[in-house]
Amino acid sequence: MADKYEFFDVYETGAEAIAKAFSNQVAYCNMAGAPITGRVCAALGELVASDVSGELLDRTRRWQGAPLADALPLRIAGGIHALHLSGVEPALAQIYAGEEGGDDTAIVAAAIRRHEATLLPWLDGPPQTNEAGRSANFIAAMLWLADKGLCPLFECLEIGSSAGINLMLGRYHYDLAGIEVGPEPGAMRFQPEWQGNPPPAHDIEIVSTRGCDVAPVDLADPAQALRLKAYIWPEHTVRFERMAAAIAEVTKAAPDIVKINAADFIEAELAKPQQAGVTRVMMHSIVWQYVPADQQERVTAAMEAAGARATAERPLAWIALEANRTVHRHEMVVRYWPGGGEGTLLARAHPHGANIDWLV
Repeated sequence: MADKYEFFDVYETGAEAIAKAFSNQVAYCNMAGAPITGRVCAALGELVASDVSGELLDRTRRWQGAPLADALPLRIAGGIHALHLSGVEPALAQIYAGEEGGDDTAIVAAAIRRHEATLLPWLDGPPQTNEAGRSANFIAAMLWLADKGLCPLFECLEIGSSAGINLMLGRYHYDLAGIEVGPEPGAMRFQPEWQGNPPPAHDIEIVSTRGCDVAPVDLADPAQALRLKAYIWPEHTVRFERMAAAIAEVTKAAPDIVKINAADFIEAELAKPQQAGVTRVMMHSIVWQYVPADQQERVTAAMEAAGARATAERPLAWIALEANRTVHRHEMVVRYWPGGGEGTLLARAHPHGANIDWLV
């Protein structure tokens, strides 16, 4: 496996793209402080490139979609991590403990051989990387929007909500370069490392949240919660603590999530009457690459049409925290109507909320 990320078309398909997707995932994990997940992905990449047979590996080799956009390596890695978390494959403990000297490829191959039926469904959908730390980006963007004169009350619509952890953003407390937002003490507290000017200080309020997902996760179900935990890289212990806090919050009041695709959801929500004095905002994080192109076009068209109808009393905004694979960074871009439909790059940010580089 290469130790350097290779830039290529995120929608490239075929055997070469599959090999590069695994190699890139190893490099990305190592750069992101996740060497254990990198080891698992490296072992998987070696197995895919080998002549080892089996339905899981054969399906991976014949992948018809774009392996990078589909996060193919992380689909299988999530399943392998779930085997470890559930304790059904003790041999994996050596890898997840960070111990050196073993044969990672042989250990992973044995796990696949023994649990192939359990692992196969992990290929059927993209990773559910529902990270609460991204809420800090959304809140910072709302402070900026309020500073631009938009109503400081926000009706939030999220696509790709997974378990709805970011739909509960109004329950968390934030310290954004000294700008304090949210209830005290808050169900979770976020103080990302901040670079640049602080965000503008404003009193903002989340008046409602609603989200969608094609495969929503119910954190009150232990089996579904385990699946979501399996997508957390094991090195990132704080994310497991946040997951426990999110599970506790769901038992108090579950977030409003509907099982529907992004385009149908946004079209339906934008068709509903909007309360005067409230900013309607669509938000999403690390999900746009999983939305099919035709749905991306419909969402964009629906937002721009609604933006053309927006008024000072009923403004509209779009907050997107997504990967820019050209510069290999995650960027937050905000559009708003009336007035800023062209989009503004507000920040570059860590995908799990560790830091925010504020650019305005």
